Amino acid sequence: MGKLNSFYHDMPKVWGENWSVTSEIGKLRAVMVHRPGKEIENIKDPEAIYFRDFIDAEKARWEHDQLVNVYREHGVQVYNIAETDPGCPNAMYCHDLILGTPEGVIITRPGIEIRHKEVKFAAQKAAEIGIPIVKTIHGNGIFDGACATWVDKETVIVGTGSRCNQAGLKQVSDTFQEMGVKNIITLSIARNQNHLDGFLSIVDQRVAVTYPYITPDIIYEELGKRGFEFVEIPSFEEKINFAANSVALEPGRIIMPKGSPRTVELLQKKGIEVIELDLDEIKKGGGSVHCLTAFLKRDDIPVYEVEEE
Repeated sequence: MGKLNSFYHDMPKVWGENWSVTSEIGKLRAVMVHRPGKEIENIKDPEAIYFRDFIDAEKARWEHDQLVNVYREHGVQVYNIAETDPGCPNAMYCHDLILGTPEGVIITRPGIEIRHKEVKFAAQKAAEIGIPIVKTIHGNGIFDGACATWVDKETVIVGTGSRCNQAGLKQVSDTFQEMGVKNIITLSIARNQNHLDGFLSIVDQRVAVTYPYITPDIIYEELGKRGFEFVEIPSFEEKINFAANSVALEPGRIIMPKGSPRTVELLQKKGIEVIELDLDEIKKGGGSVHCLTAFLKRDDIPVYEVEEE
């Protein structure tokens, strides 16, 4: 019996595509989204479903369509989950339901119970597309996709807290290690935060956006060893406007919600091209561009060299 290829190298032949995500900035090729449906209509109590306010459903759909249009204009294949459970108003925030990995996707188990039924529809869509499902979070594990951030194919950041417990961390860590990930940087997400993308985004080869008042030191240490510079969100107002909640179409070109002019100015000084979108209605649900988007396929980037002290 000859030497077997790795799953990663077999994917194009066996699965038809290289369904791989190994960074936040490699050229974006395919995403999964859910255009808001009837589930966001007739909401009685926003706080009970973790929304900030009531949402105008038609305006939210228009905003979502603008995002999808930008993706398509930049050559990104967009897969839409057409159906979801009518009792799941958070379903548009797809990033929490699926995490792209070097060898396919992990189906998550969200940290709030009201979202558990959403996962089935994301898994069905992944199977319909023909994406390898390498793990489904199970047992006592909870894990939202936005609790992980890929640095490169050897390094991933995972944050525990209200949306990822120790059981979930172990399950994703074991899966990452089986794929050859060498560095799993773990941290605790502040109690009043849910996800990493509330205070951290990687936007270029060596540029990351942070909100310094809650970003753990280990982020600065580990990314600093890889030569990163940091754009620090200058105000709480821009932080809660989701200034860190961006999506890179490719290194140095990002989509972010409009309304954070000081952060945009700092990004542009670093040579980052910023596409700003009106997402004011969608933000009332507690999420923005990154939350809306599950990454299915990105081009690989080179592994960062680490400068040891």
